[in-house]
Amino acid sequence: MLDALLAPFARLGHWVIEAVRRLGFISRFLFAILMNSAQSLTRFHLVIREIYFAGVLSLIIIVVSGLFVGMVLGLQGYTTLVRFGSADALGALVALSLLRELGPVLAALLFASRSGSAMTAEIGLMKATEQLDAMNVMAVNPIARVVAPRFWAGVLSMPVLAALFNVMGILGGYYVGVILIGLDGGSYWSQMQANVDLHVDVVNGMIKSLFFGAAVTLIAVFEGFDATPTAAGVSAATTRTVVTSALVILALDFVLTAFMF
Repeated sequence: MLDALLAPFARLGHWVIEAVRRLGFISRFLFAILMNSAQSLTRFHLVIREIYFAGVLSLIIIVVSGLFVGMVLGLQGYTTLVRFGSADALGALVALSLLRELGPVLAALLFASRSGSAMTAEIGLMKATEQLDAMNVMAVNPIARVVAPRFWAGVLSMPVLAALFNVMGILGGYYVGVILIGLDGGSYWSQMQANVDLHVDVVNGMIKSLFFGAAVTLIAVFEGFDATPTAAGVSAATTRTVVTSALVILALDFVLTAFMF
C-alpha cells in the first residue's frame, strides 16, 4: 500500500532528475559547439551548405504562410478597427502585430517543424548508421564537422526567414485592405510609417528571431546527437524536437517581450 502511494512521487522525482540531467547535458553540448565553432567557420562552405538546407529550402512555407497570415490579419484587423472608427490604421496594426510577435514566433514554429525536425532526423540517422562513430575513428570531430555548421546555419537563417515572413505578411495585409476592401493605399503605408519604430519594433523583433533560431537549432542538433540509434529512437527524437521547440519558443517569447516592451 505504501509503495502504491509513493509511486507517483517516485515517478515525479525520476522525471525531475532526468530533466536536470538533460539540461546539464545540453549545456555541455552548447559549450562544445561554441568551442569547435572556430574550426567550422574556417570552412565556411559547410555552413553555406547548411544555410541552403535550413533556410533556402524553407522559403516556400515561410513566404506562403506569411502571405496568408497577413491576409487574415488584414480581414480581422479591418473588422475590429471599423468598430472603433479607425480603419485607416490597418497598416500600423498589421505591421506591429507581425514585427513584434507573429512574425518571429510563427516563423520560428515553421522553422522548427521543417528544418529542426530534418536536422534531428539527419543527425539521428547518422548516429544509427554509425557514421558519427566512423568520424571519431578517423580523428574527425563530429561536433565540428556535423553539428556546429548546422547550429550556425540555423542561427543565421532564422532572422532572414522572419524578415521575409514579415514582408509577405505586410503585403498580404495590403492586398486585403487596399485591393479587396478598398482602403486608401497611401493611408496604409503612412500609418505604418508613423507608428512603427525601428528600434522598438523592427530591431527587437529581429533579436527575438535570433534567440528563437539559436534555441530551435540547439534543440534539433542535440536531440539528433542524443537519439537512440534505432528507427523508433530517431522518430521519438524528431517528435521531441518539434514539441520542445514549440514550448521553448513560446516561453522565450514571453521572457523577451517582458524585457523588451
